[in-house]
Amino acid sequence: MKYRKFGNLEWKPSALGFGCMRLPTTSKEPADIDEPEAMRMVRYAIDHGVNYIDTAYPYHGEKSEPFVGRVLKDGYREKVRVATKLPCWLVKSTEDFDKYLNEQLKRLQIDHIDFYLLHALNKGNWPKMRDLGVLPWAEGAIADGRIGYLGFSFHDKYDVFREIVDAYDWTFCQIQYNYMDITKQAGTEGLQYAASKGLAVVIMEPLLGGRLARPPAQIQAVWDSAAQKRTAADCALQWVWNQPEVSLVLSGMSAMQHVEENVASADASGIGTLSEGELALVARVRDKYNELCPIPCTKCGYCMPCPSGVDIPRVIEKFNNGVMHDDAEGVRREYTWIPEEARADKCTQCQECEELCPQQIPVSEWMVHIHEVLAQGRPYEECLQP
Repeated sequence: MKYRKFGNLEWKPSALGFGCMRLPTTSKEPADIDEPEAMRMVRYAIDHGVNYIDTAYPYHGEKSEPFVGRVLKDGYREKVRVATKLPCWLVKSTEDFDKYLNEQLKRLQIDHIDFYLLHALNKGNWPKMRDLGVLPWAEGAIADGRIGYLGFSFHDKYDVFREIVDAYDWTFCQIQYNYMDITKQAGTEGLQYAASKGLAVVIMEPLLGGRLARPPAQIQAVWDSAAQKRTAADCALQWVWNQPEVSLVLSGMSAMQHVEENVASADASGIGTLSEGELALVARVRDKYNELCPIPCTKCGYCMPCPSGVDIPRVIEKFNNGVMHDDAEGVRREYTWIPEEARADKCTQCQECEELCPQQIPVSEWMVHIHEVLAQGRPYEECLQP
């Protein structure tokens, strides 16, 4: 296993961290973790050098933390650092900080959490958490030994990310990052900014929820043109590990094969190890994915707020992802995560957004097609033109 720098700490994390969000299950219910197999997987990773285990309060229907607590028995607690997250969306008062932390310690069956994150900070919940006093509270929890170090995970735009980074002397942050997300959310700019401020940067979604490991035929053809043959997953992971600002890469592995392959990839990883030709190949793959994107939305936000409440950029993004990654089932599931009042069928065809769209997208026409595909099951190929 290769080990990397973790911000300003002397401790070195394994290049690969185990994310306990997509463990194998015995049914379609996330809470039904296939515990014997999941136990075998996580302990295999630890036995092969992985020393960072990541979980969170809501993962697997709130069963992930208790599972991790059982994984850490038999001497495994001493081999790893544990990260979990405060569910910011559930916090209503200052008293909730202690309530959730103490509950998480009990679930994990440990006396302290090495790395504690404020979960999924964005422009909406960051001011609330800040004004409730989460930072002085966390300093108290560090002082009394319940928390080792404080960080945050993030899903929003770069300017919000920078504001949060500058607001406190964080030890680390966790961002979504992969070769398709270089300008999305925190992006490359955020990665480099956080590292320049001394933060360790933990990467989530290096494979975009597994989509980059399952490329459609047009993308696989580009990968197959390489002189050095790698799997699409290995290429994506190596691209992230290639960057010096990255402290570790989390993978939410759901099968032993994933664990074995990712451990092997981590063993071969390193900063600056990809050749110019390999970097150019990744760029060609990115360009090919973007060619497959049916709606040229840049998420500039000029169309927002929608008078009818539709989350136009998010709705379009789901549709685009389904086409680009040939993942109708996954994207239809993700569409249900958008509140009903913000889905495409709430569009009233007022066309105000179209007057503001720099890309001149016929949004009102697309909304009809998108809802037919994502909510009613109409095939994508019938709806690739507005």
